[in-house]
Amino acid sequence: MVKPFATVAQALGEIPQLYPDNDFTFMDLKGQEVVFKYTQLDTATLQRAAALQAYGLKQGDRVGLIVIEPMDFVLTFLACIRIGVVPVPLYPPMSFGSLDAYAERTRKVLTSAEASLLIASARLKNVLWGLVDKVPSLHKLVPVETFREATGTPSLPSINPEDLAFLQYTSGSTADPKGVMVTHGSLIANSRGIINDAVQITPEDRGVSWLPLYHDMGLIGFVVAPVCHALSITYIPTLRFIKRPNVWMDTIHRHRGNITFAPNFAFALATRKAKPSDLAKWDLSCLTRVGCGAEPIQPDTMRAFTKLFHENCGMPDWAVSPAYGMAEATLAISIKRFRRPLKTVKVDADVFRAEGRAIAPLEGRTIIEHVACGEVFPGHTITAMDDNGNQLPEGLEGELCLQGPSVTPGYFNNPEATARAYRDGWLHTGDLGFVLDKQIYVTGRIKDLIIVNGRNVHPQAVEWSAAEVEGVRKGNVIAFSVPSSTGERLVVVLESRLDDRASLIEPVRQHVQRELSLRIEEVITLPPGSLPKTSSGKLQRRKARQQYLSGELGTEGSRLAGASADKVTLARHVARSLWSRAKATALGR
Repeated sequence: MVKPFATVAQALGEIPQLYPDNDFTFMDLKGQEVVFKYTQLDTATLQRAAALQAYGLKQGDRVGLIVIEPMDFVLTFLACIRIGVVPVPLYPPMSFGSLDAYAERTRKVLTSAEASLLIASARLKNVLWGLVDKVPSLHKLVPVETFREATGTPSLPSINPEDLAFLQYTSGSTADPKGVMVTHGSLIANSRGIINDAVQITPEDRGVSWLPLYHDMGLIGFVVAPVCHALSITYIPTLRFIKRPNVWMDTIHRHRGNITFAPNFAFALATRKAKPSDLAKWDLSCLTRVGCGAEPIQPDTMRAFTKLFHENCGMPDWAVSPAYGMAEATLAISIKRFRRPLKTVKVDADVFRAEGRAIAPLEGRTIIEHVACGEVFPGHTITAMDDNGNQLPEGLEGELCLQGPSVTPGYFNNPEATARAYRDGWLHTGDLGFVLDKQIYVTGRIKDLIIVNGRNVHPQAVEWSAAEVEGVRKGNVIAFSVPSSTGERLVVVLESRLDDRASLIEPVRQHVQRELSLRIEEVITLPPGSLPKTSSGKLQRRKARQQYLSGELGTEGSRLAGASADKVTLARHVARSLWSRAKATALGR
């Protein structure tokens, strides 16, 4: 076990001397790898920190990061941490066709954060320079590539546990983005809960991750926590995983990875895409910790993944670890403990929907199966509460509320939102769930709950049922309700690759009716890439509902930057950026 540190900055300063040969290995889109030993990581982050200070940045200043390349992102992010500059990670544009919406959200984030500098990949500068004129606090855009030649030694300030480490902006679809204030103390507490208490990793182990680094699971789970506990990591570019899903297990096999994390959809993808020839060569006996979080967890997906890679590749049958967390709790709240088997609970569906009570079903009754996400970390307390803030007994569904050192102080410059979420000493998560035998079961989001004929329906149950129909893209189904003259109407929207998508309408309707005794009033079928998602890939139910009501459903698109795009929109943003850059140059910025 690594010695405890008070701050991430302290860990960055001391870990390289204690574990000089541990490393961060960065893979590029072609599969080439660059290795940074911890001693090299120490030198590179100090040099970049000196370059940041040369731009006039001081402790507490906020800096936007829109960086595509994992190596540049990690080194620049950690350089900020070392000198107390507060990075604000932002995702790069996914589609030049939706550049207007992207630019507006990014403007809101940078304005909220009062960022003074924007660091971006050079290939994005021609569309991002226009933000400099739109954000009052922003003075300049600097290509991240310029930091590769950085030299010098920075002045290292005193950093305390209560100091702000970075801002993690939530990716909600209906409200303005909120910046979660992540402190050094909350990062240290959460890293300890993940590494020491749950997954029990040592400096001899290695992680493998393809997760986006601007999202908390990739950033905290595979950058900050490893730095604090001397863990070696191999980084796969997210786009490389999307194009070639088998690179995930192949990299674990080659690097003898012990730990990896991913959302539920990735496990279904890995199971579906694995080829017999790959399964025959992969040795995954090393893969002892496979975390699943960030979106609702489907038990059948976990079982199928476990069966395939246990029977064919030697992965331990207890390796999969469901997890629960959120940005306001820094990252993780609970993770299934190391070496324990996957645990679920089957409850009477009618009783649970009507009363929220998790009781064993009688023979012949419909069941709902919930996945156990482990015990809350030591030093923390979680409970389910009713609408009046009363704590509920075990096995009764309510809003999950949390206390403990991992809980962040609130939202940056947003006291109203902070007051709504942090009440009476508890973080009110907005998630529905229950606690049973110390295990946390997450059942849905309060605002997503569907009420049909007085019956509470969790959208995940409808979505998972619909996804069982052949031809429906698993993980790409959204269920919601809309008002009608006779009450609430249940609507299901799904994606499919079939040419005759309309042929799915009746099979989906009949399957959900048979499995859940629910009548779907309308089934809408769309081509792949049409459903709205957050920057981290989560489906956006409320945005889909809004698009349905406004007649805009199916207009989302999912083209990646660099594909065919709206040339008029792109040209307009390039022109604005060129003007802003010329003006800044004239002013000597």
